[in-house]
Amino acid sequence: QVQLVESGGGLVQAGGSLRLSCAASGRTFSSYAMGWFRQAPGKERDFVATINYGGGTIYYADSVKGRFTISRDNAKKTVYLQMNSLKPEDTAIYYCAAKYGTTSTAPRGYDYWGQGTQVTVSS
Repeated sequence: QVQLVESGGGLVQAGGSLRLSCAASGRTFSSYAMGWFRQAPGKERDFVATINYGGGTIYYADSVKGRFTISRDNAKKTVYLQMNSLKPEDTAIYYCAAKYGTTSTAPRGYDYWGQGTQVTVSS
C-alpha cells in the first residue's frame, strides 16, 4: 500500500515557476515508477511526466518538454515536478501517481493516486 500527498500548488503569473512535491508512505517506494498527471476542468486526465524507480528513465509530454523537470529522492520517498515558464494552459489540478514496476504514460496503468494540488497560471 502506498499513500501519496501532493503539495506546492498555487497561483502564479505566466512565465513563473512552481515546484510540486509528492510525499509517499510505504516501505517499497523505490519499487514504484512515479508519474505526474493533470486535469483541467471539463477535460480528461493527461500525462505530464514519469520517472522510473532509479531515476534513469524519464518521459515528458510534448507540451511540457523543456519547461518541466521530474525528479525523485528515494531516501525521502518524494517525487518532484519543477515547473518553469508556466503558461495559462498549464492551469489544472496536478496529481501524483505510483505504478509498481516500469513507467507508463497511461493513467490506467497506475496503482495509487494522490488527492491532487491546484495550479493556476494567470495571464
